[in-house]
Amino acid sequence: MGETDLNVVTGAFGYTGKYITRRLLSLGKRVRTLTGHPNRHNPFGDQICVARLDFENPSELAANLRGASTLYNTYWVRFARGGTSFEKAVANTQMLFRAAEQAGVRRIVHVSITNPSPDSSLPYFRGKGLLEKALEDSGLSYAIVRPTVIFGTEDILINNVACLLRRLPFFAVPGTGDYRLQPVFVEDVAEIAVNAGSREDNCIIDAVGPEVFTFDELVRLIAEKIQSDTPIFHVRPGLAGFMCRLLGHVVGDVILTEDELKGLMANLLVSEGSPTGQMRLSEWLERNAATIGVEYASELERHYR
Repeated sequence: MGETDLNVVTGAFGYTGKYITRRLLSLGKRVRTLTGHPNRHNPFGDQICVARLDFENPSELAANLRGASTLYNTYWVRFARGGTSFEKAVANTQMLFRAAEQAGVRRIVHVSITNPSPDSSLPYFRGKGLLEKALEDSGLSYAIVRPTVIFGTEDILINNVACLLRRLPFFAVPGTGDYRLQPVFVEDVAEIAVNAGSREDNCIIDAVGPEVFTFDELVRLIAEKIQSDTPIFHVRPGLAGFMCRLLGHVVGDVILTEDELKGLMANLLVSEGSPTGQMRLSEWLERNAATIGVEYASELERHYR
């Protein structure tokens, strides 16, 4: 892939897509983004070309992909809301794959999730599994990048755990808290994705950091780094889910869905393979302790308003 090749990134104004775009630009690559929010703040200015990610217009979608050597796809939904569903997100992404094939895109780098399965009872992981199979069956050259929980300046989960530890009279850990997760730095995910884009072979890569924590350990680590003395209690998962919904009404957001909690407690956010990311969450928290969790990060504000 030469420096003049065009790279298309879905969602360059979002989270992971922004870091992938930033890395591509740092390597001298040309970038076009497909976005459902073309009027959103553009941190790249005229460094990138902006086009609509319009699933209602397949011919326009293919036209916006024409001339690209590689498509980096970060499009997905965290939860169903309004007219948005996991089934719709799967259908939209399959349409994107077909448009890429029609446009002559050489390679697709698709951002998935660790431990997906077409047979999963959890819609998020089932949808990701269905899309991996669709890409594998497409005949296109592909790389599938499977991150766990992504952390970084604009992340949701780590930031909001810190925010709640700063503001609430106590923090409730669902169940025993002994289920594990393996956070990965957003810049490491971007590097893994861009490196995968330059390969020729079909590959599946877990994007995972070098540290594994139980959820209880993670919460206590964050509390230690931000110097929070908020009491940490363990509660039944059902009660924790109810508290998340109640708090969500207060802040006008979705804190944690029931399916997300089930996926976390099923140890789906950890890899059995070797770490592929470099940054340690413990070190990153140390460097960013003064700012993490100072402000609440709203998922609904970021994606739906």
